[in-house]
Amino acid sequence: MSDLGQLLKKARLDKKISLEDLQETTKIRKRYLEAIEDGNYKVLPGNFYVRAFIKSYAEAVGLDPNEVLSMYQSDIPAAEPEHIEPIRSKRTSRNSERFSKWASSAMLISFVVLIFGLGYYFVSKNYSGTSGASQDLPARLTDDAVPQTPAPATPQAGAGGGSAAQQNAAGETPAPVPAPAPVPAPTPAPAVEVKLTKSERGTDFYTVAGADKLTVQITIKGDACWLEVDEMQGGKRGTSVDQGTYQNGETKTYELTTSAFLIFGKASAVDLVVNGTPVPVGDVANVKKIQVDFAAKTS
Repeated sequence: MSDLGQLLKKARLDKKISLEDLQETTKIRKRYLEAIEDGNYKVLPGNFYVRAFIKSYAEAVGLDPNEVLSMYQSDIPAAEPEHIEPIRSKRTSRNSERFSKWASSAMLISFVVLIFGLGYYFVSKNYSGTSGASQDLPARLTDDAVPQTPAPATPQAGAGGGSAAQQNAAGETPAPVPAPAPVPAPTPAPAVEVKLTKSERGTDFYTVAGADKLTVQITIKGDACWLEVDEMQGGKRGTSVDQGTYQNGETKTYELTTSAFLIFGKASAVDLVVNGTPVPVGDVANVKKIQVDFAAKTS
């Protein structure tokens, strides 16, 4: 056990805090806490997270985290520099090739549309000319004039009855046709709302209303980032859905029917979207913890 681990463990025992209680407070797994006390930093997901986890441990047991990190700076492994692969020129050539194919297809489609348009124009023009010529022909005269038949007189309404349009053959007035009943408009579905309710002990708590499941989308940007996604059971962290280190440009999507607890090793390297709503994580390279719950349904 290292001197730093002895200091942290003594402070924890003086405050009568078990490793299980410390895990619930810091949201750091028990095996990582034991590794910090034993000085076995290789168990942790990476050197970058050693300082962040030690800082959270020190705050939870009442120690000054900055002073602890300063005193034992030589015992803590330095964070390894992030290696970012250069962008390959192959992507540029692929993009150019795709653009060339798209341009060729667009030109071919435009040419076909132009041919059909010209054909339609000439056919329409010829058809209109033919119909106009037939209208200009003089009317044919017959030898015998056809007498015009006078229009029948409109019968007048009787003294005790309605008009002819309102009476049938038997002289009875038909019953009025009832107007159709209006169709009720469908009830719109409730809009999904993601709302920050509180921030407590380094954790941001969000609620989601208008949805029966959580859709969590995480995109890594800039640097690699370690993350962990857990299901909540009975108000506490339960089954681990995923944990690991992901690289720049990778996107992970999770579908959950329970509340979720999220841990990000480097908040500035993450874009988070919950049920289509962007959730701010922060622009500082520190550990970030977020809990997402379903809003209570009102009757």
